[in-house]
Order: sequence, then structure tokens, then C-alpha cells
Amino acid sequence: MFKDLKRVLIGRPLKNELMGEEKYGILWGLPILASDAISSVAYAGQEILMVLIPIIGALAYGQLTVISCFIIGLLILLTLSYRQTIQCYPNGGGAYIVAKENIGILAGVTAGAALSVDYILTVAVSVSSGIAQITSAFSQLRHYTVPLCVVMVLLLMLGNLRGIRESSRIFGIPAYAFIIAIITMLIAGFLKIKSGYIPPEPTIRSVGEPITLILLLRAFSNGCAALTGVEAVSNAVPNFKEPSTKYARTVLLLLSIIIFSLFGGTSILANFYHVVPSEENAMLILIAEEVFGKGFMFYYIMVTTFIILVMAANTAFSGFPMLVAVMAKEGYVPRQLSMKGDRLSYSNGIIVLSAISILLIVVFKAKVSSLIGLYAIGVFISFTLSQTGMFLRWKRVRGKNWVAKAAINCTGAIVTAIVVVIIAITKFNEGAWVVVFLIPVLIYLMLKVKKHYVAVKIQLRVKNEELDEINITRDIYTNRVIVPIASINKSSIRALRFARTISDNVVAFCVAIDEESGNEVREKYERLNTDIPLVVKYSPFRRVVEPLLKFIESTEYDYNKGDMITVVLPQFSVKRGWHRILHNQTRIFIEKELLKHKHIVLATMPLQLKDDEYVLSSAKYK
Repeated sequence: MFKDLKRVLIGRPLKNELMGEEKYGILWGLPILASDAISSVAYAGQEILMVLIPIIGALAYGQLTVISCFIIGLLILLTLSYRQTIQCYPNGGGAYIVAKENIGILAGVTAGAALSVDYILTVAVSVSSGIAQITSAFSQLRHYTVPLCVVMVLLLMLGNLRGIRESSRIFGIPAYAFIIAIITMLIAGFLKIKSGYIPPEPTIRSVGEPITLILLLRAFSNGCAALTGVEAVSNAVPNFKEPSTKYARTVLLLLSIIIFSLFGGTSILANFYHVVPSEENAMLILIAEEVFGKGFMFYYIMVTTFIILVMAANTAFSGFPMLVAVMAKEGYVPRQLSMKGDRLSYSNGIIVLSAISILLIVVFKAKVSSLIGLYAIGVFISFTLSQTGMFLRWKRVRGKNWVAKAAINCTGAIVTAIVVVIIAITKFNEGAWVVVFLIPVLIYLMLKVKKHYVAVKIQLRVKNEELDEINITRDIYTNRVIVPIASINKSSIRALRFARTISDNVVAFCVAIDEESGNEVREKYERLNTDIPLVVKYSPFRRVVEPLLKFIESTEYDYNKGDMITVVLPQFSVKRGWHRILHNQTRIFIEKELLKHKHIVLATMPLQLKDDEYVLSSAKYK
């Protein structure tokens, strides 16, 4: 049943040879990887105004334009820098690879940890913001905000588990629909103002305090959310068709042009219409209502804004699995994250991203204002490390126009480092402390994972000169077999038969919790036509593993040091999953304890049981 449901939701498995067909070009790569950055148009300007308006009132709109110019300037700088990164590192990994190769392992792991946090927050913030757009228009849905967010994350997860090509088609169209919607609103909004329309003056409540540097920096740090997603293209270069580097650089350029136009345009438009955004009323929706009224275009913008905000999370679903797959191959995160699923996507990474994002949404109750405090610091740490790494690379490698390229990266590193400090200070009490604390914890865990993999490799490694001397014969080990049985049944008899095929030295071992059950096993066992001896041990404390280990180590068993002991565990397999909870799981506890001993081998002898209804109907018929 589970397999059938999986096929319906995800689709049939794809062969490795189809990997080339799963990659995307410019047309579908742009909306997938740019959706996070594009969606920031819906909330970056709003978050700036929500900081400024309560303090300085109507003066906030002029400051919005100034702050937006600084953010756009930073966007241009990052675009130039990451185009160079894509050219030099076409195998993906972005900031992680750049920092690791040019600064050091610690810097690389720091960039990887920071980006991982950013991708997780991208999903949480984007989905929460998207649902907020809908609840601002339909207030009756506000009580269901968290469940709606969880459902949306699960839908995104399913869409991405279907593979790169299908997800790009599913999630690409809404991005283009949103771009068309905002461009239409910008044109209509400017034409309406030019035709003489005077927007109504809003009712603004403010404390009327003067503009301070700290206030502007707080607003700037909120607006920097517009730059998240820029690095996603450099992480996902291998997902592009050939020539992948050229396509990725083109997508990054187009992304920047779109952000420049939409973010800059909406910031200017907000100056004219003086809308007052809040948690309940989104800036874009308020501007759309002023420009179009509550007609078709108003609802079109509302719907596409909601969709693009949710789809923005898809950038993380593209970038995070690719990033952790690169790190997994190098041993800094669990190896399972480097494995591709049925549809040739990194399914384990997609599932992990979904699970942690849902946890954040539930903990913070899907409040964008709470989550935004955690946002952006991670990505700006990775920006700084990436550009510092590129600067050091140009100094080492040099080459054509290396001075100009190094200057771009050096400037970018300094500016983004300053932004990291600004965000850390201004948002520390709003939640940035969580990220500041979490990133070092992740770095520590990643280094511990790497240490473990290195230790395992050392212990498992066979040197080339040793291969010729290794002797694999039956003489190396003497195999003695123990078959633990609780009763005489088809499952235990099958295990005894199998034990006889692998060794002549077999013992049946029974742990009895009372004398009556022990005698019952003895009586039935004596009727079996076998020369395999039976040992019954009484366990007054109802333990199973301890008597078995004590027997192995006792003089009664009398095994030679160096012998291998195979413990064959009888196990019947029930037809339905829920049946498992109706039976004790003693085998699991036995395995857990016995695996600690290097001279003990475990073998499970399964017996597949038939469906209950079939067995009962057959018994009745007979």
C-alpha cells in the first residue's frame, strides 16, 4: 500500500541515464532559483516600513527609497562577485567550496552551516509570509495559519520529490505570473499618479522621534532579506544543462535585473501611495488595492503574491539538498544526504529541510516578524566568506584582469562583513542570537561527523601491500552456531534447519522465565528428530540477552578463543505494518547487545506469514 501511494504522489523511479533530461535551462532555471529573491519584493520593503513608520511617521517613505538604493547597490556587487564564483567553481557548493579551498576547512564548514540555516529559514519565512498575504485578505483564516503553513511545506516537499524537471514546471509558471503582475501594477500605478490621482493621506501613528543611525540600520537589516537567494544559483550549477556555467551566469544576471526593477519600483511606488503595512495588511496588497481597487487585478496580484511567496521556498528546496549533498560526499554531514532518490533528486535532503522548517513554523507560530529576526544573517556570513575566498584565490592564481576581479571581491567581502555586524547587533534581541548560537553548534557537529568518518575509514582501510597477503579460506574461523528459541514452532524449526547448513556445531538455546515453560520446551524438543543439543536456562529476572552472553562465555559452552559464533534468530514477518506492534520485539534488543561483540555474527531467519483473513478462511474451510 505504501509503495502504491508513493508511486501516485512521487511517480515511478527514473534511471540514472535520464539525469541529463532532468536538468533545466534558462527558461525554467530562472523561476526556480530566482523565486526566493523575486519573492523578497513582497516583504522586504514592507519590513523596512514597519520599522520606520511607528518611529518617524511619514518620513519613513523617503528613507525607504534611500535604504532601497543601498540594498540594490549591494545586489549589483554580489551579482558581479557570484558570476565569478560560478565561472571558477562549476561543480556547485558555492560559498562552502570557495571558502574551504581558499581559506580553510573551518571557514568552509562555517559557510556551509550558515547557508544551511539560511535555506531552512527561507522555507519558514517564505511560507509564513505567503500565508500571511492570504490571511490579510481573508481574516477568517487567521486561526488556521500554522496548519496552512505546514500543509504548504508538505506540498512543496512532494513537488520537489517528483524530480527537478517536474518541480521546475510546477513551480516555474507562478514566478512568471508574479513578475507580470508586479510589472503591470508598477506601470498602472505610475500612470495613475501621472494622470493626477492623489492617494488619500493615511492615518499614521508614530512617536515622532528623530531619525537615528540605529533606526536606519535596523530598517536596512530588515530590507537585506531581499538579497537572500542570490547565492542559490552558484550552489546549483550542476543542475543546469550544458553549458551549465553559461546558463547559470545568465540566470544570475537576469535575476538581478528583475530584483532591481521590481524591488526598486515598488519602493518608489510606496512613496507615492503612502500605504501603511502591518502584520495583518501586506504592503503589496495595499498598493494593489489603491491602484486597481478590488477588481480582477487586485485578486490576481493577491493570488500570485501568495503563490510566489510560497514558491520562494522552492529556491531552498533546490539549493539546500545540493549543498548538503556536496558536504556529505566530503564527510561533514551524514552520507545519506548525498544519495539520490527514485526521481533523481536528493530526496533525503528535501525531507530533512521540510521537517526542520515545519518545526520552526510551529515553534514561532508562523509569525513573519519573529522569523525575520533569524533571517539573513546566515546568508551574509556565507557572502563574506565566499568573497574573501575569491579574493584570496585571485591573489594566488592571478590571471587576466585579476586585479579588477580581486577588487570586486575585496569590496564585497568588506561590505557584507559590515552587514553581518549590523544584522547581528540590530536583530540580536529579535532572534538573531539563536542563529549566532546555532551556527557554532552546527560547525562543531559537522566536524565531529567528519572525525567519525575519518576514524571509520582508518579502521576499515586495507593497504595495497596487504592485499596479496590476505587469505580468505574456511580455515581462518571455526563457526559455532547458537539458535535462541522461545518455543517449538515453524519459525524456530526453520532456523535450526538453516543453522545445520552452515555448521556442524549447533546448539539450541532457550531462556525460560519459569520452570513450567522450560519443561514444556524440553518435552516438545525431545520429540524432534535432531541431534542438536538443547540448553535451557532459567532467568528469574526475565532477561534474555544476559543469560545468552553468560552461556557463551561459560566453560559449559567451551568454545575456543578465536572461534566465530553465529547467532541465528528466528523471526516471523507479519503481513501488515500495524501487526508489528502486537508482537514483542525481543530480537531488536538481542541484536543491539550482541553487535557489541566482534566475535559474534548475527543472522535473521525470516518466515513470512500470510494475511489473517486468508488463513482464517482456509482454516474454516478445512
